[in-house]
Amino acid sequence: MRSSISFPRINRQTRVLPARLARASMGAEPIDRCVPPSSSLVEYAAYVGGKKVPAAGIPEAVRLVRAHNEDSPVPDAYVWVGLHEPAAPEVEWLGEVFGLHPLAVEDAIKAHQRPKVERYGDSLFVVLKTVAFLDNEVAVASGEIIGTGEIMAFVGTDFVVTVRHGRHCPLGDVREKLESKTKLLGRGPTGVLHAIADHVVDKYLQVADLMQAELEEVEAAVFAEVSSRDINRIYQLKREMLELRRAVAPLQTPFNALPQRRVIPSEMREYFRDVSDHLSRVCEQVQSSNELSDSILQAALARTNALANEDMRKISSWVAIISVPTMIAGIYGMNFEHMPELSAAFGYPLVLSLMVVACTLLHRAFRRNGWL
Repeated sequence: MRSSISFPRINRQTRVLPARLARASMGAEPIDRCVPPSSSLVEYAAYVGGKKVPAAGIPEAVRLVRAHNEDSPVPDAYVWVGLHEPAAPEVEWLGEVFGLHPLAVEDAIKAHQRPKVERYGDSLFVVLKTVAFLDNEVAVASGEIIGTGEIMAFVGTDFVVTVRHGRHCPLGDVREKLESKTKLLGRGPTGVLHAIADHVVDKYLQVADLMQAELEEVEAAVFAEVSSRDINRIYQLKREMLELRRAVAPLQTPFNALPQRRVIPSEMREYFRDVSDHLSRVCEQVQSSNELSDSILQAALARTNALANEDMRKISSWVAIISVPTMIAGIYGMNFEHMPELSAAFGYPLVLSLMVVACTLLHRAFRRNGWL
């Protein structure tokens, strides 16, 4: 269910500076405003001590969390805001509320970013490509087998902001899973990042397995009767494997280095290593599937050429067989007066017998050589 919580309308005259927002979060001045509702806000919540705390808006959730962290010896409260394809003013307002870097905010607005992990001060900006295996009807309509999208996550000491582009890989199940277990919520913002990354990588594994099955099915059919339509299917699988590779491969290096970053608590580093191991497995599987698709394509092209050559041999053989009676009939059709066997009583059956014998000998010769 989408929330009806509102975002402030952003313009140059009413832009709120991060310093003012910081003071507002401490109670110095309000940051709420009466604005129209936002349809891109999927859900938001404040979490304190591993439990969800009700709040009447994002500004109220920010105040609750920061007030708790100031008074508590162990700052274990944070806010999680989830957006789906937001407009620029909404992301800019959240950037000012949480002090997000302008470059990261710009990337979140534009979307279509390369998978990456970047650090801005005490916060992380993570871009994950999402993938989904489309069903047959959608795949036929769109001409695609794999649907892609993006999840961008801003992770700070007391907040997580997720911006999702595309309709694939929603995070509702991830939030429900975390909220059902206090221990998982108690891991803090980096725990949320781990849950999101683990969910996305698991989707990678599922899609990679399904693509592997598709390639094996096509491989089994390569040496059957191959048509241009089959070749098109192989090209399509090859293209989708490259799309999956572009989504997975760039994440391997930054995720391998992520457990060594200081912003990742020591108790969370083994969890990110586990995600990195799963990602490495996906990369290896995608690489092997990509190589398999190359082999299948080459085998299909070779098989198609072989079938074409076989057809040409058959056609050439029949042309050679038919040319014998055609040649004899052409000679006797020239209507010369002095030609052999024109006046003989058995001339006609003799010429027909010669045609049959010659054609039979040629047919047996071509069959013996494998041309027919």
